[in-house]
Amino acid sequence: MAERFRSFSAFYPFYLSEHRNVICRRLHFVGSLGVLACLAMLLAGHGWVWLLAGLLCGYGFAWVGHFFFEHNRPATFQYPLYSLAGDWVMFSDICRGRIRL
Repeated sequence: MAERFRSFSAFYPFYLSEHRNVICRRLHFVGSLGVLACLAMLLAGHGWVWLLAGLLCGYGFAWVGHFFFEHNRPATFQYPLYSLAGDWVMFSDICRGRIRL
């Protein structure tokens, strides 16, 4: 990952190439749904622990997908903000049927 990306639009194709395995994408999707559920619990006033739970859920599912199914290093380690944005754009693309789940 020596390449530096100057924009998210340049990064996103690389991000998708790191998520070719359907199980990895499914784990990302489930983790993102979990993050949304944890955020709802936080906003509903059930305590700040849901913020930590959301982080663990989102990253936990994604990293399991990378380490055990995709067999690569998550882009989060080198491109944390672009990777976070990529997670939500991919989630949106899956919901819209643009990416197969």
